[in-house]
Amino acid sequence: MASAGANPAVFINCPFDDEYRQLFQAMVFTIQRCGFAPRCALELVDGAGTRIDKILNIIRECPLGVHDISRTEPDAVNGLPRFNMPFELGLFLGAQRFGNQQQRSKRCLILDRERHRYQKFLSDIAGQDISSHNTSVADIIEKLRDFLRTHSGGRLLPSGAKVAEDYAAFEARKPALCAAIDLNPSKLSFVDLSYVIATYLLEVAV
Repeated sequence: MASAGANPAVFINCPFDDEYRQLFQAMVFTIQRCGFAPRCALELVDGAGTRIDKILNIIRECPLGVHDISRTEPDAVNGLPRFNMPFELGLFLGAQRFGNQQQRSKRCLILDRERHRYQKFLSDIAGQDISSHNTSVADIIEKLRDFLRTHSGGRLLPSGAKVAEDYAAFEARKPALCAAIDLNPSKLSFVDLSYVIATYLLEVAV
């Protein structure tokens, strides 16, 4: 199964709005800090292809996935919830269930705000191990790190507490790293965020 470089790829399926920004950035940092490659729909800016085809291609290429299905509130403008996250989780599980041998080896972490909350809006996945993050950066980091550890091929990873400490240090250093390459730290694209994280990790040589 394809991955970015030598690092196993992790598909990130989560909200991309301002409210979720810190949690999303913590996910991306944790994945890179643990030696994996983050992938998500935000990596592609290509008007020549459809969004669903881009997402399907990324899912196909990722052996691992993290899916946060916590965003169920109606949109303030339309009064309707966004179903992208459960839909993309379904695509990932479908690839695992019906794909070739490589696809059947997929594994994923499913997150919600509270442990059993999903049963009220997505009961079809009852029986699966759903983790809760309580809208906490520290919890997101810990749950994601522990998931990645079980798929690290025996490679040791820093503890969740250590990754959280490193993330806090990165956040403090980020404005200077961004200023050095004329980027706005509050408006980083996914590709730029990944680049800045990689630069930081090289700088501190972890």
